[in-house]
Order: sequence, then structure tokens, then C-alpha cells
Amino acid sequence: MPRSNTLHITTPEGISFSLLLAGPIARFLAWIIDLACIGVMMVAVNIGLQFTAIVSADFASGAAIVSYFLLSIGYGVLCEWRYKGQTLGKRLLSMRVMDVQGLRLQFSQIVIRNLLRCIDNLPVCYLVGGLSCLFSPRLQRLGDVAANTIVIREPKIARPDLELLLTNKYNSLRDFPHLAARLRQRTSPYEADIALEALLRRDELDPIARVELFARIAAHFRNIVPFPQEIIDGITEEQFVRDVVDVLFVAKHR
Repeated sequence: MPRSNTLHITTPEGISFSLLLAGPIARFLAWIIDLACIGVMMVAVNIGLQFTAIVSADFASGAAIVSYFLLSIGYGVLCEWRYKGQTLGKRLLSMRVMDVQGLRLQFSQIVIRNLLRCIDNLPVCYLVGGLSCLFSPRLQRLGDVAANTIVIREPKIARPDLELLLTNKYNSLRDFPHLAARLRQRTSPYEADIALEALLRRDELDPIARVELFARIAAHFRNIVPFPQEIIDGITEEQFVRDVVDVLFVAKHR
């Protein structure tokens, strides 16, 4: 595979998109920030271990080594799982861990890539991991290769003009404000973004894939909050998703 800092992915629905891969220098800077966070936590742990040193200095030393290992691994696992592929360092530098196929990141992948940090960190300062990134076509360290993950850059993208995207067509869902409010309450930001991205990328889809995609999204939102059947019978699945996005992103501000 030729080396490139851009990864191109095509989904089963026919959507093609590109991901900007994070290079070794940016990843090293993120690691420095994360290392500082771990260092702060280790200071707190060492303060607590000082009391055990009174009883046994060897026990305190051993506990400090074990605590550092658990913190260094646990910090990455917990942050990347809780914050969807981001530690504090990655978040500050606009990076994120992803599955190499663009699929949802699995907990097992997070554990594997973090456990292998001890190898990537050899002999010092991520030398093995840095060399792996330099020679990898997807800029992967050994932990990423084993876990089938990549680290991408997330450039700042301005939010699209929703007024132009949604137009000013009549939205029958607004006739039921209590159901619209319930929909906003029960819909996660992740689900809302999926619906919005589907509308933004609808012209990139194969016609059959487009119909199937919007049918699945519409069915999902109907399960979240059932609206009266008579108000949705006369509109297409895509228009229903458009009305849902209008409720989630615009209607509550009007």
C-alpha cells in the first residue's frame, strides 16, 4: 500500500469519505500532554504511598511501580472508551482514535492498543512506535496495527447553515410540541449528528442506498418517539428525517 497521510474509505451505503491521518510528531506531542496528566496522578498516589513506606520501603517501591503501570494503561483505556477515542492530549490537538474501516471503536481494540504501549515505548520516548509510524502506510504504531486502529486529525469544520439545508417547508412534527420535546430529550448527540450527516451527504449516495439509508434512520427515530401515523403517512422517509433534524437542531430555537 502506498504511503499517504490521507485514508479513503467507502461505506456499504456507497458513501466515500477521506480521513486525515495524524503524524508521529503530533501524536508525540499528545503523548507528552497525557504523560503530564499521568504524572500529576502519580504524585497523588506517591503521597498516599509514603505512609506505607514507614512499614516497608520495598512494598512502597513495588506499589509505586504497579500503580504507574495501571495508571498509564488505565488512563488511555478509560479516556478513549469514555470520550470515543480521545485522551486529553488528543482532544487538545484535535485527534481521535478510530477503527481502520471507519466502524465504531470496540473496547477490545482500545485495550489492545493501550497494552502494547509498553512495546511501542521501547527503548525510550516511543522510539519503536515512532519508527513504526514512519514506515507504516497508515501511520500506525505497533499497537494500532494489532488493534486495527488509526489516529486521525479532526479539522475544525463550520456548522452548515441549517436554514438553507432544511428550507422553510411545513414541518408537521412541530404540531406536537410535547412529542418534539421528548424527541430532543431522548436523542443523543451522536444520533442527531448521524441524521444531519445523512442529509449533508445525500447527493453522494447511490439512489438505492439512499432510500435504504433514510428508511433505516427514519425507523430508528420513529422507535424513539412514535408520532401520530396520520401526520407521517404522506411524507417520504427522507422528508421525515429532514423534519426530525429540523426539530433537533432548529425548532427548539424558534
